[in-house]
Amino acid sequence: MLRGIREQPEEIPQPAPREIFQERQKITGLPLYFQGYLSVRHSRCQEFRVYWTELRGTTLFFYDDKKARTYSQKLDISSLTSATNVHPDENSSAQFILMLSNGELELKANNCECGKEWKGFILTVTKLSVPPDESLLPGQLTRMHEVLEKEKKRRTMPNDCSSTPLNRKSPPSSPLTTMPACFYAVSRQEAIKMLEKNPSCGNLILRPGSDSKNYAITIRQKLDAPCLKHYKVMSKGTSYVIELERQVTLPSLQDVVNYFVNQTRGNLKPFVMTHAAEDPVF
Repeated sequence: MLRGIREQPEEIPQPAPREIFQERQKITGLPLYFQGYLSVRHSRCQEFRVYWTELRGTTLFFYDDKKARTYSQKLDISSLTSATNVHPDENSSAQFILMLSNGELELKANNCECGKEWKGFILTVTKLSVPPDESLLPGQLTRMHEVLEKEKKRRTMPNDCSSTPLNRKSPPSSPLTTMPACFYAVSRQEAIKMLEKNPSCGNLILRPGSDSKNYAITIRQKLDAPCLKHYKVMSKGTSYVIELERQVTLPSLQDVVNYFVNQTRGNLKPFVMTHAAEDPVF
């Protein structure tokens, strides 16, 4: 059992609405190509959930609402193999499915025109080609061609540095692409909410700390009753120090996650919201 917990100070208040765009730009350097509301459902789940969604590079960022400062989850769609046709349902919404290498993701837009736009931009950035859809309007095709050129240019950048976050949500020395699968750029309260709502996805989240250099671990264990705990993880040069009664120094954040898993003999499991999860969040 892990002891010696050192609680972190409260997270800073959410910014005013006019600051939201700037805050999101600091979370990741990935360029914003398209955004809007989408209903999302994973192939293993029964219900759709509505998110304010951003297409940045080849990643979909899902926000609980339009004014949320940080995303609640994200999905890399670079492994897209194909997408079904957009078709209306009984509520006049437009549905289509993304076939990824690790599963399927069903998306629903407000109407067919919006659905075709989403599908068009997604295919443009993943296939590096504007889809030959005669139902797309000239203005939509023009924007897709502009996005295509931006995405081609982004991929030629050294080390694809555009994916590196620029603020406290993930320090510059640790790009999101090298983060453990259980890392999410969320606050303490958002991490608690994720763990409580999706217990089958895991019970350990690695998240940003309250400053620009460090991290935190949030866990949820079921003992006599559900118990939430938070551990500070300090960045020390090329190593990471877990703040326990007896400090533990490890060479990587993945080793930090593995330490918690091993010390609890597998009772703690990294929180992962991919198709491989036993009961995905979607």
